[in-house]
Amino acid sequence: MSKKVLIAMSGGVDSAVAAGIMKDSGYDCVGVTLKLFYNEDVGYRKESSCCSLEDVEDAKSVARTLGIPHRVFNFSENFERDVINRFVAAYENGATPNPCIDCNRYLKFDKLYHRAMELSCDAVVTGHYARIEKDIASGRYLLKKALDQNKDQSYVLYSLTQEQLSHAIFPLGELTKPEVRNIAESRGFVNYAKHDSQDICFVQNGDYADFIMRRTGKVYPEGNFIDKDGNVLGRHNGIIRYTVGQRKGLGVAFGEPMYVCAVDPINNTVTLGKECELYSKTLRVNDVNLISISEIKEPMRLKVKIRYRQSEQWATVTQVREDMLEIEFDDPQRAVTKGQAAVLYDGDVVVGGGRIC
Repeated sequence: MSKKVLIAMSGGVDSAVAAGIMKDSGYDCVGVTLKLFYNEDVGYRKESSCCSLEDVEDAKSVARTLGIPHRVFNFSENFERDVINRFVAAYENGATPNPCIDCNRYLKFDKLYHRAMELSCDAVVTGHYARIEKDIASGRYLLKKALDQNKDQSYVLYSLTQEQLSHAIFPLGELTKPEVRNIAESRGFVNYAKHDSQDICFVQNGDYADFIMRRTGKVYPEGNFIDKDGNVLGRHNGIIRYTVGQRKGLGVAFGEPMYVCAVDPINNTVTLGKECELYSKTLRVNDVNLISISEIKEPMRLKVKIRYRQSEQWATVTQVREDMLEIEFDDPQRAVTKGQAAVLYDGDVVVGGGRIC
């Protein structure tokens, strides 16, 4: 009897090809598209195609082409609670969130995983570019980088647990993006040339501050721009508009480039400084999830990535308590940002990660 899998089909080309690979491999496949929000609730026009009918229809078309059933699950309440509300709270607390990590953590590999188990499925399949292997010696499931380094998405998957990894399949882990598009075109998938989504799916035109204000109904008060010594440099327009490393949109002119170095929600201040003041060698992360090992018993030499598009850098990682790591980089890192993830790598293996605090 073939194994049954639940395939998350966003309407994009990656998940479409993932579904095709699973069908060709003899799995009993069920496609599912997640309804994550209602367009009018996040400021889009009701008829807007973003995350709406167009995506569902594209996924349904691919499912019909493959001859597999397709369903739509309404996870909008979970998405609001676990992704949107966390996104808003992060900015209100001076942090910069990564909602894709929360979506994977709380929706695709938690809520959807449990729905899959209820439907007697053996695994959840997604179009992520990453690989899963089981280490025979330790018995642990490993999360590894995709072979296509330009598309690798292991960074946004660091929160997966051993149980979730044991019931997840990433069919695209050994493919490149051009190969995926070629497969989709050869199979006649309607979405073979569809553009990849780049922005946060629920924030229109990339204006996250406007989204937060409309969502909360709050007015975020002006406050002081200060330097590292507390000297007032000018006035800011509300802390939700600023993130560490930002240069543009400050609304204040200086004789030299100035950057956001810190955001303090308690005192409602934004600290500005020269670029050299953005660099630091040490950080701490909490909300830790370790994958390849159960604990870091002694300091480890690993490479660490502190944002999605950054290349990982050498560091010494120490576990100071169960839910906190201290990371000391060999070289100072630019714009270490509270709320972003720090993900640890041993070669192409994800050791684990946590949230910069």
